[in-house]
Amino acid sequence: MDEYTLIIAVANTATLLTGGAVATFSYRAYRRTGSRSLKAVAAGFVFIVVGSVVGGVVHLLEGNVALGVAIQSSFVAGGFGILLYSLYVETATTRTETVAVTE
Repeated sequence: MDEYTLIIAVANTATLLTGGAVATFSYRAYRRTGSRSLKAVAAGFVFIVVGSVVGGVVHLLEGNVALGVAIQSSFVAGGFGILLYSLYVETATTRTETVAVTE
């Protein structure tokens, strides 16, 4: 273990907790609204969190910081790709129309 092990463990724990919370809230919002973009947001954050955990585990178990960083960076890039997709995906098909009433 090197001098960065504690920092990496704390940062990955924070990523797991905060990213997991965002993914959970996004998924709950998707379930309520049916919005595909919210589903993609949840998937993007799950992807980022999984990459952080896997990268941290590789670092701790294998002692290979470079491999852990490579894994984590790859998952973060993929997660941001999914988040980018969420900005362009069609939203739910619910429409609101306003009808003007004249007297």
